[in-house]
Amino acid sequence: MKGYRNIRWILGCGLMVVLAWFLFVGDPWIDRASPAFARLAEQTLIIDPGHGGEDGGAVSVTGKAESQINLAIDCSLDHLMGFYGVPTVMTRTEDVSIHDPTAESLREKKVSDLKNRAALINGIENATLISIHQNASPVSSHRGFQVFYGEQGLSRPLAQAVQKTLTAVLEPEKERAPQAISASVYLMKHISCRAILVECGFLSNPEEDRLLQEPAYQRKLAMSLAASYLNTDSAQEEGAFV
Repeated sequence: MKGYRNIRWILGCGLMVVLAWFLFVGDPWIDRASPAFARLAEQTLIIDPGHGGEDGGAVSVTGKAESQINLAIDCSLDHLMGFYGVPTVMTRTEDVSIHDPTAESLREKKVSDLKNRAALINGIENATLISIHQNASPVSSHRGFQVFYGEQGLSRPLAQAVQKTLTAVLEPEKERAPQAISASVYLMKHISCRAILVECGFLSNPEEDRLLQEPAYQRKLAMSLAASYLNTDSAQEEGAFV
């Protein structure tokens, strides 16, 4: 019974990606003989659920740790990429920090965790990083997602693709542009691959907090990320995001 539910979930997610691709990006059928798909099969998508363990990140208005929501979204994205045969690596698969055993204080653990993530990412050739986070603000009315990118020429096209798809799927009435990430963000500053960071929403907003904890909404976010990633190379060839 459990196996049946898993198959049904994977098929449902696959259909959601195809639908999103068709509605918001273009031709939904993957040409596995195309140069664009061949490049995707040769690349590794690194999926990074931000924070973890003692470093829970932001805390929602209902007391949920950001790290747990990040992980749920990224597990969905990982399953979807597996459905399409895209190689993936997750920086963590549990709600844990990946710091060295010698780190003791919370600060030491955070620093060690980030260094280990950067080392993992830099050790993988032909990689793309998607790092998932949640936002928070003292102003509870603030809401919405935002995509940030690392090195502009390398990462901006993917950020534009993700921003476009998320807007179409989640908030078609609002127009936002992806932004260059601050140089103070350690992970982005210490890696060399194509990389984006997605703030999926505000945990300080009661309505968005509720949505971000719903499995269906988490799958919708993962679906949008998957559709954008799968189509980015061909979109770049056509000049759609340049």
